[in-house]
Amino acid sequence: MTIGNPKRMLDAAALAHLQSWSGRTETILDDITAAPVRGLSATLDRGDPAPAPGAALPPLWHWLYFLPQHRQSEIGPDGHAKRGGFLPPVPLPRRMWAGGRLRWRQDNPLAVGDAVQRISRIGSVTHKAGRTGDLLFVLVAHEVHNAGGLALTEEHDIVYRAAAQPDDPVPPPVAAEQGAAWQRSITPDDVLLFRYSALTFNGHRIHYDRQYVTGVEGYPGLVVHGPLIATLLVDLVRREAPGAFIKSFDFKAVRPTFDPHPFRLNGQPSADGKTVQLWAEDHEGWLTMQATAELA
Repeated sequence: MTIGNPKRMLDAAALAHLQSWSGRTETILDDITAAPVRGLSATLDRGDPAPAPGAALPPLWHWLYFLPQHRQSEIGPDGHAKRGGFLPPVPLPRRMWAGGRLRWRQDNPLAVGDAVQRISRIGSVTHKAGRTGDLLFVLVAHEVHNAGGLALTEEHDIVYRAAAQPDDPVPPPVAAEQGAAWQRSITPDDVLLFRYSALTFNGHRIHYDRQYVTGVEGYPGLVVHGPLIATLLVDLVRREAPGAFIKSFDFKAVRPTFDPHPFRLNGQPSADGKTVQLWAEDHEGWLTMQATAELA
């Protein structure tokens, strides 16, 4: 560890150790069962019929599967598993799902009843010295297969950062564009966040433990899951263009979203209908997530 600046926790040796995780792989088997599909449909306030075997799995709903199931003794104080294993043991306390890029095979969709396999690989581990201390970026690449072969590829960006300090500079917010053709307002109350955490077996306390998130991590409220916002943006496309096949989705988290204030989902389809620009904004009109969906 580096001595002197408490915000600098990674010296050259520590960074080299973490970067040795690059190239590591992990394979997980699972089954696309109906119960999680029913649960997420209810959580998103959809009126979907009960999923029958062979029903196509909606985009991003594969996040209901391949879930880490660590023993209780392996859980750290933040509700996440203790560091190490497939992901590198980064000593920085704050972890965020910062974005991702996904591609679906139209000729081989995931479906209820599929036996599936996810092959994951640590693509890179990179370091940046930010204004508030060390930042470590971990790129994870996933391939999801069913009996028909490759069904989905995904790149997943994880960012680790130092604990918040009172004197940390605050990045200036970006105003969200207004006047989108598609809009929907969401109120992220405690129950919505708890239900999504339960469906994704996510023990991270920032999403449901108000005393922890405000007193330990220094946030003003419960943090709305980035994957939940991404799922809601895709759900906006499904509601507004129900017959379209989403063949790709790229998204980037820009700013945290907190309860209990409502936030807004926005979508602007291109003139030819082949792409949709998507973004989320908080109750103050600041951009929180931006994304692009490509339709077939």
